[in-house]
Amino acid sequence: MPYLPIMHKTVPDRIVIYARDIINITGCSERTARYLLKKIRKVNSKEAGQYVTISEFCLYTGLKESDVNKFLVH
Repeated sequence: MPYLPIMHKTVPDRIVIYARDIINITGCSERTARYLLKKIRKVNSKEAGQYVTISEFCLYTGLKESDVNKFLVH
């Protein structure tokens, strides 16, 4: 049987941020994280079910994307 190299599955970078991510980044409560997402959606003229991107979150909060991505990798 020929030798086949082990293929490691790579996980692509995410573009969406969730309430759980905001809790891990800021240390706020779940309610506060959801409220923050709601405010970001309102500023960006999005509807309730639409996703908030990491870029939108960083622009709103003033955090650097590189710092936020460190929390999302783990």
